[in-house]
Amino acid sequence: MSLTLRTISREQHLAYIRNLPSASHCQVPAWADVKGEWRSENLGWFDRDGELVGAGLVLYRQLPKVKRYLAYLPEGPVIDWYSPHLEEWLRPMLAHLKQQGAFSVKMGPPVVIRRWDAPAIKRGIQDPDVKRLRDVQATHIEPRAFEVSDRLRRMGWQQGEDGGAGFGDVQPRYVFQVPLEGRSLEDVHKGFNQLWRRNIKKADKAGVQVVQGGLQDMDDWQQLYEITAERDKFRPRPKAYFERMWKVLNAEDPNRMRLYFAEHEGERIAAATMLIVGGHVWYSYGASANHKREVRPSNAMQWRMLQDAYALGASVYDLRGISDSLDENDHLFGLIQFKVGTGGEAAEYLGEWDFPLNKLLHKALDIYMSRR
Repeated sequence: MSLTLRTISREQHLAYIRNLPSASHCQVPAWADVKGEWRSENLGWFDRDGELVGAGLVLYRQLPKVKRYLAYLPEGPVIDWYSPHLEEWLRPMLAHLKQQGAFSVKMGPPVVIRRWDAPAIKRGIQDPDVKRLRDVQATHIEPRAFEVSDRLRRMGWQQGEDGGAGFGDVQPRYVFQVPLEGRSLEDVHKGFNQLWRRNIKKADKAGVQVVQGGLQDMDDWQQLYEITAERDKFRPRPKAYFERMWKVLNAEDPNRMRLYFAEHEGERIAAATMLIVGGHVWYSYGASANHKREVRPSNAMQWRMLQDAYALGASVYDLRGISDSLDENDHLFGLIQFKVGTGGEAAEYLGEWDFPLNKLLHKALDIYMSRR
């Protein structure tokens, strides 16, 4: 096996992604424009016949006061992770990034280790001795993922003690997904728990309407999003971030990003953004008002988004991150409780990995990040 790696154009990168069943939305070329504060590069792996067989979006962030960079490949690169010659994919990448002035490399292999179906999670929630998802017996284990993990360790890649990498995973390690492939919409609806089905009915009866919005609706989006941020105690992103996201992602592909609103009596009371890459559809950001929660706008909106994902021919509807805590007193518990009602499954990815090219600077970054 003989691979060469070089910088490719955005057009080459996009053409490669378009030929795949799917890839992470963090690995499409336009994601670099969403993350405007990072420098970016598109990498391509070529086989001995000169054919493009892998691609990666690298984001470079400069270390304060030093002309050296952290090189980050979120949920990537898009390569053959199960190759027995994984070293031949990653060695030239490390050499190239070092040449570019990187002192450390961080990547997130898009490799799932375990899956838990909804009944298994519910059993875990009901068991007082179980506090974490990883304490619940998985319904599916991918043995090849453990081989990938072993290979990375042997090559010198590292993960933090908690399984998170270096200064903590940036992208979620645990996600919740609703599989759509080989299922009818009726099957999907039947898979919802009783509460979800009841809430969808309730929203319908109350006259909740779900509509698609666009760039002109960003003020409405931001208002709901900031209410949510205050309620859930997180720091909101500015409106300019979502406007940029909309413009650059939809310039790359007119159906890359969608915006949904749930309306009741002419008032917008919930909203969500959706991202689409091939057969993978993500619910990425959600927002809701503090009032009119009894008409269940969020359930109505998710059901509409799921139906739209299905109509697009998606193989999976991804509700993104969850915490692995099954402790009812944990403030993040509500998230998994809401998502498990869809009857989907939790998936654990391999997590993010670091390769320190300069151990001293890598350590300095670790200390800097832990103090932030």
